[in-house]
Amino acid sequence: MANLTSMASLLLLCFIPFSAAAHDYGSALTKSLLFFEAQRSGILPRNQRVSWRSHSGLQDGKASGVDLVGGYYDAGDNVKFGLPMAFTVTMMSWSILEYRAQLVASGELGHAMDAVKWGTDYFIKAHTEPNVLYGEVGDGNTDHYCWQRPEDMTTDRRGYRLDPSNPGSDLAGETAAAMAAASLVFRRSNPAYANKLLTHAYQLFDFADKYRGKYDSSITGARKYYPSVSGYNDELLWAAAWLYQASNNQYYLKYLADNGDSMGGTGWSMTEFSWDVKYAGVQTLVAKFLMQGKAGAYAPVFRRYQDKAEAFLCSCLRKGNRNVQVTPGGLIFRQRWNNMQFVTTASFVATVYSDYLTSSAGSLKCPAGFVQPSELLAFAKSQVDYILGDNPRATSYMVGYGNNFPRRVHHRGSSIIAYKFDSKFVGCREGYATWFSKKSSDPNVLIGALVGGPDAYDNFADERDNYEQTEPATYNNAPLLGILARFHGGHSGYNQLLPVALPPPPKSNPIPQKPSSSSSPVVILQRITSSWKAKGRVYYRYSSVLTNKSSKTVRNLRLSISKLYGPLWGLTKSGNSYTLPKWVGSLGPQKSVEFVYIHSASAASVSVLGYNLG
Repeated sequence: MANLTSMASLLLLCFIPFSAAAHDYGSALTKSLLFFEAQRSGILPRNQRVSWRSHSGLQDGKASGVDLVGGYYDAGDNVKFGLPMAFTVTMMSWSILEYRAQLVASGELGHAMDAVKWGTDYFIKAHTEPNVLYGEVGDGNTDHYCWQRPEDMTTDRRGYRLDPSNPGSDLAGETAAAMAAASLVFRRSNPAYANKLLTHAYQLFDFADKYRGKYDSSITGARKYYPSVSGYNDELLWAAAWLYQASNNQYYLKYLADNGDSMGGTGWSMTEFSWDVKYAGVQTLVAKFLMQGKAGAYAPVFRRYQDKAEAFLCSCLRKGNRNVQVTPGGLIFRQRWNNMQFVTTASFVATVYSDYLTSSAGSLKCPAGFVQPSELLAFAKSQVDYILGDNPRATSYMVGYGNNFPRRVHHRGSSIIAYKFDSKFVGCREGYATWFSKKSSDPNVLIGALVGGPDAYDNFADERDNYEQTEPATYNNAPLLGILARFHGGHSGYNQLLPVALPPPPKSNPIPQKPSSSSSPVVILQRITSSWKAKGRVYYRYSSVLTNKSSKTVRNLRLSISKLYGPLWGLTKSGNSYTLPKWVGSLGPQKSVEFVYIHSASAASVSVLGYNLG
C-alpha cells in the first residue's frame, strides 16, 4: 500500500502542475536564446542583444600561432572547452531540424541559426588541418583561480590541440556531429556554407576514426572538468548517424550497422544522455532511420538500437527495469552538480520520440506496460514546467523567467558590473574580494540561463558560491530550444518521419579521406561512386584520386593499401605495395590519376610509402 501511495503521489507530481497558471513557452524560448549571446566569446556583432557584454578573448590562440577568437564560454567561467561546446551546437541543430516550423512561427528561427553559426564559425577556425583540431582555449586551473569578467581576462589563453600523435576521437567525433548537423540547418539558406561544414565533418570523422584515443589523455587539463568517462565509441556512432543524415551516404549507415554491437550502440542501456554519454542520442536517431524505412538489410541491427532507445525512455518514465531517480517534486535527478543537464536532454528525447511515434501511429512498450506518445509528451512537459516554476519551491530555474528566479548566479560576467558601465580593470583575485563575495543580486541579469537546479529533495540555495546549483551551462539550454518551440508551436499535424525537403549535398560526397603522410605532396581522395546489392551483401565501387599538389613531378610513387577485400584496377601490385602503371610512370605537377576498386566494406586504407621529386 505504501508503494502504491508513493507511486500515486509521483504520478500526480509528474502530471499535475503545482501552479495553475499556464507557462509562456514562447517567452521562455526567447530568453533561452539570449543566454547564448551572453556566452559569446570574441568580437560581438552589431546585432548583439545582450548589451552588457563586450568583446573578449581577442588574443585567443595567438600564443599557439592560430586564430581561435570566437566560440562560447561553456558555463560560469571563461574557458572554451571543445567537447561541451560541440555537444551544445549539435543539440541546437537537432532542435532546429525537428522543430523548424515552430521556430519560424515563434519568430526565433533566425536567432537559433545565429547561435549555431557562432559555434560552427569557431569550429572552422579550430579545425586547421584535416587531422588537427584545437579542443580547448584557456586552462581550467588558472581560470578558476581568478574571478574576472571575460573582457578583463589575464589568464593563459593558449590553444590545446589534437593531432595524430595526440588523438581525441570523442572530441573530434562530437565536433564532426556538430558540423554535420549544422550543415543541414544551413542547407536551404546558405548551401555554400553548409557544404563547407560537411567537408569539415567528413575530415573530422576520419581523423576520429583512424587515430583513436580519448581526448582527455591528450588535453589532460580537461580531465578535471570534462572527463571522457564513456570513452569515444559513442561519439563515433553519433557522428556517423549525423553524417548519414547530412549526406545520405550509405557508408555511414553501414558503419552504424557494422559497429553497433562492438561499440555499444546496441548493447548499452542508458539512464542518461549528456555531453559525455551519447548512446541514448544515437539510439534515438537510428530508431528514427528504422521508422523511416531507411534501414534496409540493417533492420535487425537497427531494431536493437531502437530497443535501447526505448529502454532509456522507459527508465525516464519509471516503467523500465532500471529507472531514473526523481525528486519528491517529480524532477529527474542524477547528480547534485548541474543536474538540469540530464533533465533537458531526457525531455528532448521524450519529445521527439513522442512525435516519431505519433507520426508512425506507434506506441512504446515498457516492462511496466504500453506507453502512448501522449504520455511521453506529458513527461517532457512535467519536467519543463518544473524548470519554469511548477515545483515545491515555486522557483523558476531559468534566470529572468517569472518573478522568483536565481539572483546570485555562479557566473563571472553577470556578477561583476558590466565593462560598458565601468571599464576599470578588475584583477584576477580582486574579483573574488569585491564581487564574488557580495550577497547582493547580480548587477547583470543572465536572462535565459538554466542553472544547475535543486538537489535530490528539491532544495536549492541561491548563493553565488554554490556552483553545483547556481552555475548555468550552454548544454543545459541547447535541448530546451526544441522542446520550448514544440510546446509553444504545437504539433500542427506534421509528420515527423517524413524527410524534410532540402537541397541535396554535392554529388559524390567524399567519404572520410585516408590521409597520406603529412609531408607527402600527394593528396588522396576517395569517393563511393556506386553501390548495389548481390546475394544479400551490399557492394561499393570506390574511386580513389591521387593528386600531386607540388610544383615538381612525383616519380617512383609507392602506395600502401590495406583493408582491401576485392579487385582493384589502375595500379600495379609490386610485392607488398602498389605503383603507378607503366603507361603512367610519373605524376606531373597538379596532375591527378585515378584507380578504382570494389568490395563489400568501408573504404580501404591508402597511404604513401615513398616517392621521388624531380
